[in-house]
Amino acid sequence: MIHAYDRIYLGKAQSSFGSMLDYAVHDMGMDLGAYWTLFLNSDISRQFAHGNPKYVAGMSGIELALDVLHCNGEDVNYRPVLNRSQEYWTGWAIAYFQWFSGLEFGKIDQKIPIAEVRGLYGPYHEMDITQFCDRMSELYRGRSGTSNLKSLRMGRHYSQRQLSDHTGIPIRTIQQYEQRQKNINAAGVETVLRICRFLQCNPEDLLELN
Repeated sequence: MIHAYDRIYLGKAQSSFGSMLDYAVHDMGMDLGAYWTLFLNSDISRQFAHGNPKYVAGMSGIELALDVLHCNGEDVNYRPVLNRSQEYWTGWAIAYFQWFSGLEFGKIDQKIPIAEVRGLYGPYHEMDITQFCDRMSELYRGRSGTSNLKSLRMGRHYSQRQLSDHTGIPIRTIQQYEQRQKNINAAGVETVLRICRFLQCNPEDLLELN
């Protein structure tokens, strides 16, 4: 799995992101979905997703929250009264998933709206973060339509049989990858390289979350 940025920034990024959503909802009185739309429309979303140190490690959650509004043409100034709310957990958790998956926040939102992420608080806030990521990955894959492997294969006009014959990978395995019954992200390096050589693509083109 290729992550969005160096893990050294991850803890600070999660804390700041959680505080940002907490502050926007509880101190500024904004609707979570409305604020999330402002965030997605701002360049901060892209900068954060690509690990710009200024945003993932150099700003507090309150500064991020205010900067998002400034980027949308609003000049605001609020006093902080932070608490550890569901919104804090939502920001903390989705920051981890964005780092884990390497997806842009906008791409995550297309499949899993921020209110739905917050709705996962009940079962997941006391679990290990990897279980939250597993659930988010399952939701994302289930709503993403055709798998990357199938799209690449069909785009190059090869049948499953041709792919199997040229790579030595059993046709049933190829079918399972394409139907997401098996996770191609967990496939062995040699398997991935065989497919890439035949389809003339990069390994990251096959991964379901990149």
